[in-house]
Order: sequence, then C-alpha cells, then structure tokens
Amino acid sequence: MSKKSGQKDSSKIWGVFSLVAALAAATAARKALNTSWKAATGKEPPANPASPDVDMREALAWAAVSGTIVAVARMLATRRAAQYYARSTGHLPPGVADDA
Repeated sequence: MSKKSGQKDSSKIWGVFSLVAALAAATAARKALNTSWKAATGKEPPANPASPDVDMREALAWAAVSGTIVAVARMLATRRAAQYYARSTGHLPPGVADDA
C-alpha cells in the first residue's frame, strides 16, 4: 500500500470517526438542552423557532442557547476524537493542526 493510499484511508477513517463523535455529542446535547429548557421555562422548547406563532424573545433565546450548546458539544467531541486518534496513530488526524 502506498503512502498516498494510506493517507486516503486515514482521512476516510478520521472523517467517519469525527462525524460519529460530533453527531453523538449533538444528539446528547440536544436531549439535555430540551430537558433543561423545559425545567427552566416550564414549557417545551419551540419546535420551529421561525414560526410567527413563537414569541420572538423565546425564538431568539432558543436559537442562541441551542446553537451555542450544540456547537460547543460538537467541538468538544471532535477535539476528544482527535486526541484519541493522535494517541492511536502517533499523529493528528488529516486536516487538524495546531494554530501555532
């Protein structure tokens, strides 16, 4: 197997691995967020914040909170996956590099 073929395989493995980690994190974050929203407001989170039937403040709050929480969960999961990948292979995954 050539080095280029190994890099392609590594890239595919990383792509699947990071996707699964990000989706799992987003799903868990969304479930926790829905539960927290209901506990904090006493209402179900808006199913469609874009609907004119949803109060604008509620729609904005939901969009801001859910977007932030899901994005942070996905970023943390991807970072954890990259650390695991690096420990397993001895190098960072394709497309992930230090900013330095």
